[in-house]
Amino acid sequence: MTDAADSPVNSDVAELSYEQARDELVRVVTALESGGASLEESLALWERGSALADRCEQWLQGAKARLDAARSASGAAADADRTDGADRA
Repeated sequence: MTDAADSPVNSDVAELSYEQARDELVRVVTALESGGASLEESLALWERGSALADRCEQWLQGAKARLDAARSASGAAADADRTDGADRA
């Protein structure tokens, strides 16, 4: 079985911003919850939703990695400042 994000129908998902993917995911979930779609339409919506959720997760993981890197750099700079201050005393 192929990944939903690899489907030609979902090939555009990789280009979406976090906000675009999140907003479309909300629309997909709403459509699925309404229950008015056929089985085939529901499966297509489910696959699209899965691809959108994966894209949101990619963005969130990337944001977390950037925050962790910034915190590490900030912590290293603070440690260097403390060490420099101790050397001068």
